[in-house]
Amino acid sequence: MKIAITGKGGVGKTTLAAVLARLYAAEQKKVLAVDVDPDANLGLALGFSEAELEDIIPVSKLNDLIAERTGSNAESFGKFFKINPKVDDIPDRFSKEKNGVRLLIMGTVETGGSGCVCPEHVVLKRVISHLVIGRDDVVIMDMEAGLEHLGRGTASMVDRFIVVIEPGARSIQTYHKVKSLAADLGVKKVSVVANKVRGAEDEEFLKSRIPAEELFGFISYNDEVISADRKGVSPFDTSNRAKEEILKIKVRIDAST
Repeated sequence: MKIAITGKGGVGKTTLAAVLARLYAAEQKKVLAVDVDPDANLGLALGFSEAELEDIIPVSKLNDLIAERTGSNAESFGKFFKINPKVDDIPDRFSKEKNGVRLLIMGTVETGGSGCVCPEHVVLKRVISHLVIGRDDVVIMDMEAGLEHLGRGTASMVDRFIVVIEPGARSIQTYHKVKSLAADLGVKKVSVVANKVRGAEDEEFLKSRIPAEELFGFISYNDEVISADRKGVSPFDTSNRAKEEILKIKVRIDAST
């Protein structure tokens, strides 16, 4: 099972990604959660402490390893380097486990200053490709709003893209944009989860604008989830309501793949 969860910042995609990962882990599945969002906070939502997260090195910061695997260095700017570096050992070496879930943080590539950023981008894309195509884990990726890290071959192997939205016209526009981007990559399995839903009026608004076969479920506006975020703890451990709602979404995901 390979799931990519995307959406604009603040809509709740990290909450969905974290609780889904914990639910699969509770079934004794081998789960790898991947934080691809530059604003990395999936670890806290999974239950890692800030101190534990300090021990996880983002893949983009593995400077020596990236240089070794791609054959790049400070003197190789503008020259050739490997575009198919070895990456299959990276997820196990640089991820950490908590609550039955291994967390891998991808990190961001700094574009300021001098030096070529291409080797870092190559390694990030290769790692994601390996996770989707070459691993037998349940892989849940907390993505940014775009799909820049995914190539055509990688994206077509993802079992399900899920766009997390809020009940509003602008958020629905984001869904259509992601769906269009995914189609350009040959992906047709794109679904919606609506978060911060306050009642029947919000649900009817969403149902009137998104086909039923694409709308995978609702997550209620939930003070317990907000409190968990403020405290830096996992909503899985603090809100049975959120867990039950996301379990229903998981059942829908499992039935569709």
